[in-house]
Amino acid sequence: MADEQIEAPENTAERVALWRAMHVRVDSPPHVLEDEVGLQLLAPDNDWSRRPDMDPQTTAGFRAAIVARARFIEDLVIEQAELGVTQYVILGAGLDTFAQRRPDVAAKLQVFEIDQPGPQAWKRRRLIELGYGVPDRLHLVPVDFEDDESWREKLSGAGFDPNLPAIVVSTGVSHYLTRDATAATLRQVAGLAAGSTLAMTFLLPAELVDETDRGGLDTSEKGAAASGTPFVSFYTPSEMLALAEDSGLTDVRHVAGTSLAARYFADRTDGLRPSSGEDILVATL
Repeated sequence: MADEQIEAPENTAERVALWRAMHVRVDSPPHVLEDEVGLQLLAPDNDWSRRPDMDPQTTAGFRAAIVARARFIEDLVIEQAELGVTQYVILGAGLDTFAQRRPDVAAKLQVFEIDQPGPQAWKRRRLIELGYGVPDRLHLVPVDFEDDESWREKLSGAGFDPNLPAIVVSTGVSHYLTRDATAATLRQVAGLAAGSTLAMTFLLPAELVDETDRGGLDTSEKGAAASGTPFVSFYTPSEMLALAEDSGLTDVRHVAGTSLAARYFADRTDGLRPSSGEDILVATL
């Protein structure tokens, strides 16, 4: 580990973690997701909540969308664990904190977090410094996507059993990848054991985004480009379903991001609702 390069998480991973914490700190209960572990990992300056991209009012829809998708994924993982699935793979894990927040569920799973080596080394160090540690059931699997390393090969080397079903999750990643790269990931998932489940988010083209949310999407896209991580791919739901089927997945369905408002925000009186623009592909093998 001594020669392992350590790099802070990318701006996008940091923003997601801070939005989760903001939900707990500025939104009224009940909270859709309670996650301040990412904030602990980052340990930002005291004025972090006054950053423009943390503004409680202007970023409310994005904050709600982030916690909604995280809750949807968490519910799906819990459901699959109750059905006996024992492997959970997180592609582009970033500052995911499931293993720390839900040790009751994680204790039933082998959790494999796949990410770039530098940020993952940083995360390992912070988990140890904060006392969470890296238990035997949590596998931090470094994969250098820029060098075209195969995440499936790295996964097997980390103890993943290809003969057992798994739940594979990829959130906030596909829009940074080319269509070919996403198709390659889908093909690898299609080769997993029967009973496996995939959940992958994808960004909608601007014309399918609610008009009130288009300005925010445009700002996010420009910000991503300026930080060196431009949005590369957008999909209509039918395009994503077709891409999944062409990649070998047959039992596929589309979950509209806006549908999560009815699921998780229906009884709120503060008007908090997730913005439109990001939907979810769910596939079962």
